[in-house]
Amino acid sequence: MSTNIEVQRICQHCSCVFTARTTVTRFCSNACSSKAYKANVKSLKIKLSNTETQRIIDQPIEQLKAKEFLTVEEVANLLNCSKRTAYYYIGTGLIKAVNIGKRMIRVKRNEIDKLFT
Repeated sequence: MSTNIEVQRICQHCSCVFTARTTVTRFCSNACSSKAYKANVKSLKIKLSNTETQRIIDQPIEQLKAKEFLTVEEVANLLNCSKRTAYYYIGTGLIKAVNIGKRMIRVKRNEIDKLFT
């Protein structure tokens, strides 16, 4: 069963006008269809890669939020500042910390939370 339908359509890939034989035709040729498919696959791969990268970046911060006691380096990562700035905050008393031993400064997690409340 064949039809004599001739519908003027615009290709969704190259935007040129063509005569379609069906009402659901989206592309003017097989080449445009293939190029559109490849572009779609490429964009999906890029999106997947970006979400994976963001998950890897956010993972350490989520682990830091779960810990009760933090090192100075972890405090700096959590506050998004340098270690020297974190030491400055501890030295001025803005953040209360405990020196357990030589090079063993620890900060309670709720001290960081108090900064923002």
